[in-house]
Amino acid sequence: MRKRLTVSINKAINTQEVAVKEKHARTCILGTHHEKGAQTFWSVVNRLPLSSNAVLCWKFCHVFHKLLRDGHPNVLKDSLRYKNELSDMSRMWGHLSEGYGQLCSIYLKLLRTKMEYHTKNPRFPGNLQMSDRQLDEAGESDVNNFFQLTVEMFDYLECELNLFQTVFNSLDMSRSVSVTTAGQCRLAPLIQVILDCSHLYDYTVKLLFKLHSCLPADTLQGHRDRFMEQFTKLKDLFYRSSNLQYFKRLIQIPQLPENPPNFLRASALSEHISPVVVIPAEASSPDSEPVLEKDDLMDMDASQQNLFDNKFDDIFGSSFSSDPFNFNSQNGVNKDEKDHLIEQLYRELSGLKAQLENLKTESQRAVLQLKGRISELEAELAEQQHLRQQAADDSEFLRAELDELKKKREDTEKAQRSLTEIERKAQANEQRYSKLKEKYSELVQSHADLLRKNAEVTKQVSVARQAQVDLEREKKELEDSFQRLSEQAQRKTQEQTEVLENLKQELATSKQELHIVQGSLETSAQSEEKWATQIAELEKERDSLLNTMAHREEELSVLQKQLEDTQLKLSSTQESMGQLAKDQRKMLLLQSRKAAEQVVQEALRQLEEPTLISCAGSADHLLSTVKSVSSCIEQLEKSCSQYLACPEDVSGLLHSVTLLAHLTSDTIVHGSTTCLRAPPEPADSLTEACKQYGRETLIYLASVGEDGALENADSTALRGCLSEITAIGEELLPRGLDIKQEELGDLVDKEMAATSAAIETATARIEEMLSKSRAGDTGVKLEVNERILGSCTSLMQAIQVLIVASKDLQREIVESGRGTASPKEFYAKNSRWTEGLISASKAVGWGATVMVDAADLVVQGRGKFEELMVCSHEIAASTAQLVAASKVKADKDSPNLAQLQQASRGVNQATAAVVASTVSGKSQIEETDNMDFSSMTLTQIKRQEMDSQVRVLELENELQKERQKLGELRKKHYELAGVAEGWEEGTEASPPTVQEAVTEKE
Repeated sequence: MRKRLTVSINKAINTQEVAVKEKHARTCILGTHHEKGAQTFWSVVNRLPLSSNAVLCWKFCHVFHKLLRDGHPNVLKDSLRYKNELSDMSRMWGHLSEGYGQLCSIYLKLLRTKMEYHTKNPRFPGNLQMSDRQLDEAGESDVNNFFQLTVEMFDYLECELNLFQTVFNSLDMSRSVSVTTAGQCRLAPLIQVILDCSHLYDYTVKLLFKLHSCLPADTLQGHRDRFMEQFTKLKDLFYRSSNLQYFKRLIQIPQLPENPPNFLRASALSEHISPVVVIPAEASSPDSEPVLEKDDLMDMDASQQNLFDNKFDDIFGSSFSSDPFNFNSQNGVNKDEKDHLIEQLYRELSGLKAQLENLKTESQRAVLQLKGRISELEAELAEQQHLRQQAADDSEFLRAELDELKKKREDTEKAQRSLTEIERKAQANEQRYSKLKEKYSELVQSHADLLRKNAEVTKQVSVARQAQVDLEREKKELEDSFQRLSEQAQRKTQEQTEVLENLKQELATSKQELHIVQGSLETSAQSEEKWATQIAELEKERDSLLNTMAHREEELSVLQKQLEDTQLKLSSTQESMGQLAKDQRKMLLLQSRKAAEQVVQEALRQLEEPTLISCAGSADHLLSTVKSVSSCIEQLEKSCSQYLACPEDVSGLLHSVTLLAHLTSDTIVHGSTTCLRAPPEPADSLTEACKQYGRETLIYLASVGEDGALENADSTALRGCLSEITAIGEELLPRGLDIKQEELGDLVDKEMAATSAAIETATARIEEMLSKSRAGDTGVKLEVNERILGSCTSLMQAIQVLIVASKDLQREIVESGRGTASPKEFYAKNSRWTEGLISASKAVGWGATVMVDAADLVVQGRGKFEELMVCSHEIAASTAQLVAASKVKADKDSPNLAQLQQASRGVNQATAAVVASTVSGKSQIEETDNMDFSSMTLTQIKRQEMDSQVRVLELENELQKERQKLGELRKKHYELAGVAEGWEEGTEASPPTVQEAVTEKE
């Protein structure tokens, strides 16, 4: 069988420009199934000059394409090792622009794409025939897998269409090239291409409908555009192929619909008809047609001659036919009649020949029509079989779905029972939440009432103060009016006194005059009446003056009485206002103290329920809060002294009490959140110190609200608790913050120098390992070690360039930003940025050392390739962190920044090269270590299969645990690094996150 297979391969792949004979290709396919692989095929092909003869290479591609489609599944595995040789041959033939050069280049590229696709998607068979259920299983019901699978199908179909179009462009379509041997040689491989394209188009349509049911239409706009382009090309190529005479006998090409499917309408999937390519059973290549030999032609002539003789005997009789040239036995028929009869016979013979030709033509036409009808019926039969198979698959799928629905129903019942339990727990939690909500509402309501009462008291105080101001103003007005009245009364009294004095003087004068008159009466009796009249007038004037003086005295007494009443009213009003203001100040102070106690008690309750705290705090934040509390206590003591000295001024005391309550609450909460990050023992001590501080604060606030106890209020216990909290917080401070700022500048230079030294040491170790490998290893292992160590050396060189560029950029930043200060002062001023540089430098040096250790273990055969890939990614992330930390303060137009970014891209490329060489070496090593099952029995294979399944389950369990552990480690590492480097204190020196590092790497 091997010898026969070798002969068939040599006959199928030759230098003659004719199509590959079907029988030889069929023998090659059967040979792969017989030997369960393609070893013989490649052993024969490797001896053929494929790189020197384009026709030979073209026919090799055709046969290899058939083997990948219809051969044994191991053909793909046996052919993977020759994938690079096919790529090199494709590039070589691509330099030829005429003849079969470009065709061979594109065909080889298609075969490489087909091998890569089936290697990446092993569920797809070589002939791409799958049911809808198998297609769903290939995507594992994951939309991301379906998305990636659609992209890969687009790439696959693009290569098929490229070969299709290139073959058509190489043919002169103005002539009947499909009937020539050269044209058939080029067109023959397109049958395999048509078969592939029909399946790829069908699967692409179904996957796009599935993606549109899961993803937004805008996300899939690129997929739709690419499908429209390929749909147009494929429809045109199918139509042009169906018109070629060569394909009409060998294959029935389907026609695509006039309009492409509307993926935005989900119901359009039911309108989609899968294109079915039908290859008739009697169809074969031109070499398999029956060939008429010379003997067959002679037999045909003899049969036709016999037919003619029989016809002649029927007309003229057997005696005439036995001796056609004996004219004397014709019973007297003359020669002219004989000539006429002969001519008549010739004419009849010509007519019979014409009828015979017509019969042959009609029979051939009928045969062709019948063959076409048979092809159509077979196509319909194949389509019906396909539909029946599809219906069977759908039935099986529905049966599986029914079983799955039954399982889901059972799971649903279990879930319902668990849901009932969960609802019960949720109801209990809801009740607890309702209680907490009610309590919170009560606190909010009490707080609102206190605020409202505070506002009312403040308003009342304002009204009282305004009334007091009004009373003082009225008092002042009354005093002014009383002063004016007093002055007016004094002035009037003085005037009346003066008038009385004047009247007394006048009375004395009158008396004197009266005496004089009386004396003169004696002397002058004539003037007696005159003087009597004057005396009477003077007496009248004296009486009126006395009446006026009495009236004035009455008015003065009334005014004095009014003044006394006003003074009494003013004193009573002042007494009532003073008592009211005093009561209001006491009530306001009492309510403020109660509100402060509630705030502190709420904080202590949260401390007892740590589940209510949703975030972790830091020790430095706690220390800053404690410092604020100490300042608040000093301010409260000053406010108490002022209140005792002046009870009317209560605003300062109220403000201090409220501030102390809120700061105490913040201290307790921050202490509780800090305990989440602290070790158990300091966390317990800090929690107990916070509780004691809260209790002492409540005692101190109780003494503030009492009249007699305010003078004896002592804050010594509060200060002691704060001192204890401060001591614990200082112990919890991260050690990274203990570096003196004046040492940061020197530390940056030291870390950068240490990183450079670590890179140089790693490079030297890699060179040493490479020398040892060349001396002790051979074959595949030496090749893999050289490739991996060479890529590691390139990575170290790229990191050295990056470090030099980072130093130049840092020097430029320091020179442009320090001004007249020294570099050390600049580093100390920008301590957070400096600590970010130090951390990034440490990470780069550490990553280089770990990667060299991993490479050493891999070269020695004791390490894992995955460790080397993880180390490469870690170095890429560390260099991205160094780049991000370096360019925080850089000018965006700086040439050193551009050089740093270029160096970063070089590191990323070198990292990708390390990963690629590691993956390639791993696959190459695994190919050489394939297991041999030929000598194992069925029981041994079954036993190893069970052991492999157990091992798979164990590895899956370990993988899940390791992933959880990795997540926790990353979380803890980020928390510790954040505290140590001060990432939470501003954005000046914040290092890049994991996402930023990956973005920088890309």
